[in-house]
Amino acid sequence: MAAPFNRCQNFRLSRWLEKVTLLGKRFASSTSVPINKLLIANRGEIACRIMRTARKMGIQTVAVYSDADRNSMHTAMADEAYNIGPAASQHSYLDAAKVLDVAKRSGAQAVHPGYGFLSENTEFAELCQKEGIIFIGPPPSAIRDMGIKSTSKAIMAAAGVPVVLGYHGGDQSDQTLLSEAKKVGFPVMIKAVRGGGGKGMRIAMTESKFLEQLESARREALKSFANQEMLIEKYIEMPRHVEVQVFGDQHGNYVYLFERDCSVQRRHQKIIEEAPAPGISEEVRRELGEAAVKAARAVDYVGAGTVEFIMDKHQKFFFMEMNTRLQVEHPVTEMITGTDLVEWQIKVAAGEVLPMMQESLQLRGHAFETRIYAEDPDNNFMPGAGHLHHISTPLPDSATRIETGVRQGDEVSVHYDPMIAKLVVWADDRQAALRRLRNCLSEYNIVGLKTNVKFLSALSANREFELGKVHTDFIPQHQEALFPKSELPDHVLCQAVLALVFNHRQGIKEITAKTSDPYTPFADGSGGRLNHKLTSVIMLNCGDNELVVEVTFDSIDEFTIGFGGRKYKATAIVEIRDNASELTCVLDGVTSKAKVVLQGQTVHVFTKDGSHELTIPTPEFMTASGGGTVLGGAVAPMPGIIEKIAVKPGDKVQVGDALVIMIAMKMEYVIRAHKEGIVEAIPYKPGDSVQKDAQLIKFVEDDSKEPEEEVKI
Repeated sequence: MAAPFNRCQNFRLSRWLEKVTLLGKRFASSTSVPINKLLIANRGEIACRIMRTARKMGIQTVAVYSDADRNSMHTAMADEAYNIGPAASQHSYLDAAKVLDVAKRSGAQAVHPGYGFLSENTEFAELCQKEGIIFIGPPPSAIRDMGIKSTSKAIMAAAGVPVVLGYHGGDQSDQTLLSEAKKVGFPVMIKAVRGGGGKGMRIAMTESKFLEQLESARREALKSFANQEMLIEKYIEMPRHVEVQVFGDQHGNYVYLFERDCSVQRRHQKIIEEAPAPGISEEVRRELGEAAVKAARAVDYVGAGTVEFIMDKHQKFFFMEMNTRLQVEHPVTEMITGTDLVEWQIKVAAGEVLPMMQESLQLRGHAFETRIYAEDPDNNFMPGAGHLHHISTPLPDSATRIETGVRQGDEVSVHYDPMIAKLVVWADDRQAALRRLRNCLSEYNIVGLKTNVKFLSALSANREFELGKVHTDFIPQHQEALFPKSELPDHVLCQAVLALVFNHRQGIKEITAKTSDPYTPFADGSGGRLNHKLTSVIMLNCGDNELVVEVTFDSIDEFTIGFGGRKYKATAIVEIRDNASELTCVLDGVTSKAKVVLQGQTVHVFTKDGSHELTIPTPEFMTASGGGTVLGGAVAPMPGIIEKIAVKPGDKVQVGDALVIMIAMKMEYVIRAHKEGIVEAIPYKPGDSVQKDAQLIKFVEDDSKEPEEEVKI
């Protein structure tokens, strides 16, 4: 049987010596140092989040930005902003020398790394220390020890924190890793030693799949962390992901701020988090908190940290990893404790004592956070990028937070994480918080690219989720319920039609106002006629369904709408604001409201019950001379960068063969063949950037068959 750790005995003496050294440094540096100017070495929503707290504390802020973020929200919010290079993060946000140069030039006394990028980079923390700049985070030694998963497991085991059975050794040969996986027993989890955020992580369910998954995990880890060392752990099926927020100061004080449940994930990445964890007893809550503090003490931790545990169905928990930074989901902890963790970070980094001790921390109410992503849940949560044509959100208040780094009109870039915003809600109990969450999601309307808002609405309304029966396999287990077949209610179709009528009327008025006869009665768009009522036919598509709708203009704001043998008497009031129509309509005496946004040929209808998309078909005369379809080949399912091409011209491919490996939004995607064929041409090379639907590989069927269909993931 594989040992849970390999090097615990070697750590005791070395850790004792490190503690003596660190305590000396801590004693020398524990005097409070005022921070008047702060550089945020990050972008997007977390940069904006940190700036809001800094502004509240009277601290000036300095932003850094890449060429792609020149006009971004975080750049505009800062008191000062400095360009640090091209869009690619390795030449901008990951370039420690450039960030430190800005810190020195701007006169910033401290650097807050946010999360991601340089936040868990030992070398960067050491450089800050060397330059006399305060790094708002833990000591470099803690980042190093907790950043290397094999080291962290050994330290935790030596400290008495329960760890999962696995292999964390230095021999990284395929043969050794496979052998150790057999000892642990399949299924196993393959994890990047320096990994995090679900990157460099794969599950091998059987021995036959192990080497393929190992190679994929190594590639992604090398790209994300410049290190491809792996560890092997026993995979606990249907586990819960429960984590504890801890905090330490430079005076040896430690607290835990209770737990969060982050079990519901896709691609091993969180999309919804809540605090406290549902169904956890007070005894287990205390044990989790005490184990987390024990973990923090073991590495002389300072600042905000998160100790992640994996929990089985019996509520037995095991150390998974420690994130030595502020977590994306920290707002739910703030909501249930009434704290500002960024303010705590700044104060602790300045040498102050923790604002509150354990006995003063009280858990109140329940909070949820949903991560709103540019992605397509119907296409395996494929990340996207593009223009944010329209954004409207619920109104923020003391129980509702919108954490975002983008505005209407901004671009979601292919170069960075596709998260658009975090929606955070709080209420007195879990059921009340869920109701608030569902209502707020119905008011979060985005047009311009596909998002997961509709999926999050279905998830939050799921009965099993409502009961708190969460685990990491929740989405695949409830696939059918979470992806219901979309049906178009009659009243939504009527709302879409009425919005089109009123937008057409508004368009006619605007055009007529610019003519030589602005008062002509034939251009008011009202549909008025002397001896008969005007009836217009509107064609719409909903998915594969073609809809034919007849609209009879009974008066200026009264209509008869007919389709499918059914007719409705309708009246409507429409206010056109910005690029959206706020619609209040009465159908056969029933009043309903909707927001309708037109984008090109697409009609987006948002109601309290959900959202729907309809398209206006393009007339045949406009498409008759089109260029036709793309012949057989692999097409890019999203914008991204070509990482590897697994075939060459002339190769014969079989169903399931890997053709191209792409990197998009920092994640690896393998594009496989859906049919047999022969590679004819490869227009791109590794390193090239491609747009969605770009043809990556052209191939034809063997034996002079007809060309293949487009290959998608």
